[in-house]
Formats: sequence, C-alpha cells, structure tokens
Amino acid sequence: MKHQTILILDFGGQYNQLIARRVRECGVYCELVSYTAPLSRLKAMDPIGIIFTGGPHSVYAPGAPSVDPEIFTWGVPVLGICYGCQLMAHLLGGSVIPAQDDSAREYGKTPARFDTACALFKDLPAESVTWMSHGDYMERVPDGFVTAAWSDACPHAAIADSVRGFYGVQFHPEVNHTEYGRQMLRAFLYDVCHATGDWTMGDFKDRSVAALREKIGDKKVLLALSGGVDSSVAAALLAEAVGSQLTCVFVDHGLMRKDEGDEVQAAFAPWPINFVRVNAEERFLGKLAGVTEPERKRKIIGEEFIRVFEAEAKKIGAVDYLVQGTIYPDVVESGTGDAAVIKSHHNVGGLPDYVDFKEIIEPLRLLFKDEVRQLGRELGLPEYLVSRQPFPGPGLAIRVIGEVTKDKLDTLREADFIFRDEVAKAHLEGAMDQYFAVLTNMRSVGVMGDGRTYDYTLALRSVTTADFMTADWTRIPYEVLDAVSTRIVNSVPGINRVVYDITSKPPATVEWE
Repeated sequence: MKHQTILILDFGGQYNQLIARRVRECGVYCELVSYTAPLSRLKAMDPIGIIFTGGPHSVYAPGAPSVDPEIFTWGVPVLGICYGCQLMAHLLGGSVIPAQDDSAREYGKTPARFDTACALFKDLPAESVTWMSHGDYMERVPDGFVTAAWSDACPHAAIADSVRGFYGVQFHPEVNHTEYGRQMLRAFLYDVCHATGDWTMGDFKDRSVAALREKIGDKKVLLALSGGVDSSVAAALLAEAVGSQLTCVFVDHGLMRKDEGDEVQAAFAPWPINFVRVNAEERFLGKLAGVTEPERKRKIIGEEFIRVFEAEAKKIGAVDYLVQGTIYPDVVESGTGDAAVIKSHHNVGGLPDYVDFKEIIEPLRLLFKDEVRQLGRELGLPEYLVSRQPFPGPGLAIRVIGEVTKDKLDTLREADFIFRDEVAKAHLEGAMDQYFAVLTNMRSVGVMGDGRTYDYTLALRSVTTADFMTADWTRIPYEVLDAVSTRIVNSVPGINRVVYDITSKPPATVEWE
C-alpha cells in the first residue's frame, strides 16, 4: 500500500525536521528532501502537497538555494514557510527586499492578525502570537495572491492563492511558540491537500521490519547499544527483523552515570539476543587525556566507538552491518546540507572517515524522540525503558567541562546521582524531560567548617520539551533545589558551589558541550 505523501523541500533551516515531525503528528506520511534533488525524483514521489522550509539565506542573493519553477505547474498545493514563503513569492513574480531598518526585522514572539476567510486560518482567532525570524520581507506579493496575515512590522505575514492552492507564511507554524501553528499545518494538510491520515507508528514499525529483513538478508548485524532509549528501540526493531543474526555490543567507556553499566547489562539479560559488554574505560580516558575542546572530545569518542565495534565484529566474524540509534535531532545539530553545525553527535558528525563495515544502518534516523518512544511501545518494550531519560552517546565526557579525568568523572557521578535521587523523592520525573549535573571548569572560594575552600562549581540543568528541537528550563521548586545543593556540597568532595541553569533552547542547547 502506497501512502499519501507530503514532500518537504529542505532549504537548510534549523527547524526543518520539526516540520516533518508536525506533519507526521497529523497522521500524514512525509519525506524531507534537499532542494538540490532532481526534479524528476521529486515528481516521482507523487506528493499530495509540498512544503518549502525555512533557511538562512536571502532569496535575492547570488547562489541562494532555489527550485525549478516547474514545480508550480504540477497542480499540487504548496506551503512556503519563512524562507520558503519568500522563495515562492520571488519565483512567481513578487518582490522580496531586505528590511530597511531594525524596526522592520522580526525575531521571536510577534503578534499577528489574520484573515480568517483563508483556509489556513479558518476557525482560528483573528489575532494571535507567531514566531518570527526574518530580516527580509515581501515588498510586493505575486499576481493572484492576497495578503492573509500581517503584523505591525510585516505587511505580508501570510499570502494565499486559493485557486492554485499556494500559501505562504512568514512565521514558523511548526514551533510551539506560534500559538495555533499546529492547527494551521493541519488545515493545509487536510483542507487544502485533502489528506486522509493513513500513516501511523504501528505502520512505520511494520514497514521498517520488512525493509530491514530485505536489506540484511542472512547477514550478521552489530548494534551499538548504549542502553538509552534510542539504541534500545533500535535493538528491539532489529531483534524482530533478524533475531539471532543480531549482536548488541555495549561499550562501557567509563563515561556512564553511577552504576549505569551494571543496570544496562541487567536490563538486557532476559532478551533473546547476543549481548557483549566491553570494558573500555582506560582506552577512552587515555584518548581523552589533555583534550578540552568539545568538538574534539566528540570526534575522539565517535572514532573510538567505531574502533571498538570493529574489533568486536572481527571476533564475531563476517559482520556486514553496523546499526546505530541515530535520530532526527542528532542529524539536524550535526549539520545537513546548508544547515549550520550546532555540535557533532558522536554517531553522526563524529564518525571517522573510514568505517570497516559494509554499511551503517540507522533505522530511527527519521524519528524524533517522542516518536521513538511510541515505536518502542509498539515493539512491546517495558515502559521504564521507553520513558528513560535521554543520555548522550559521549556520556559524561561532555558534562565535564575541560579535560576529562577519572577523578572528575567520579565527582560528577556522585553529584548527578544525588540530583536524580532528590528529583525522584519529590516525584518530579514526569515534569522534567531531561535533567542532569554538569561539572564546570570554574573554581571559586568557599568556606566549610571555618576553613577556606577553593573547589569546583556544579551546574544543574533540567528542561521540558516535546521534541528536543526547542526546550524550556524547568521550574523546579526552590525546596528541591535547596535539598539538592545542600546534600551535594556536604557529601561530594571537590564541590563548594551549586548553580541552576535557567536558559532555554534556543539560544542554548540542552547539553553544555
């Protein structure tokens, strides 16, 4: 059965995979494809609708990302978002120019007014908050278009040609900050593109299992198992697809949280899979000695992971495929196409140039974290594993600022355990999507028992988020923070000051490095 498909044309913006997630939330299958893809490939997808994404460029600049205007002759509805809106206007005869002064540029939460006769805004309030991020604006809309929304600084915040099914919004409906953004996207999918909602996570599971069986055949597979949600779900998916052909290798690199290595091994003991635990603490710490730069840490860890897996594959014999639990946010932040690199994830941008496997398989690459959890439930994984806190592949190495040493790791492990323990005692786990401690490289003066100390500052970090593309800092009750701080300072040597990070994403990332 072929599903209805929305084609999302990627022009390099940081929110682009989030658009795909929003579309899939509506029960509609979509694929994100680079704007550089041949027009023949795009047409062969037979989309019921097309979305042009945002991007960091100006449409009028030489060499700016573009698309063949033939795409507008297919009789398929098109929605342009931010850069995509400006590109559509530019290609169809409108005028896009740079803002003449700061007052005409819009960034962040911006009130806008809407023509509720437009299909995108039908049954929505005539005024609400949108999320803007643009320094250019449409001075003149193309023939056949009307203005469907406007703000104080932007005369054409949305445009529409209902006859051809072309719509453009200057703001970002895909982010939570746009109050009715999801309803606007759903209106485009169902009222303009006439989607029926024929895609589910259960169907994704079935299609993935079938595709993996066809691809792998009778070959052997090695899976990089961290014990986190992503790799655990990948393991369950591969176990269903190829069973005993799968070997899961858990690399205990000495960068795990307190007792985590033993917990991971115990969790997978009942599974009918080949489970191998590799104790590689000395190897990893040796490679990280003297390294302070975050990107270098990530790349070192990424390469060592691969080398350990290669060594284990040789022991097993004739392993063709390496499987990783890479998900969409990993890919976005590691940089794709025209998008900027935020930070290299060890299993994406941190991979070495040469990998001694026939191919790397990433079955979760198209999924966001909440979708991975949903897939885990479809596969029958226990809830405690599916709902587990995210933990970065490089582990505590990117939560120790500066050089990574065993002493610093042991200090951080104890402090992080106390933080998580107090959160559990306060029954706050459900209100916090990721929370952890960071051992900073800053030392300051303190006093303990009438004596002077000069020890490290520990930072606590907690965020709430649905997708990890954007996140807000958690409002932890003061009494819980007080209990955490008091307990850490009194019982963990080397720490005399505790601070709480109250920065959202953006502008920060969830992790510090």
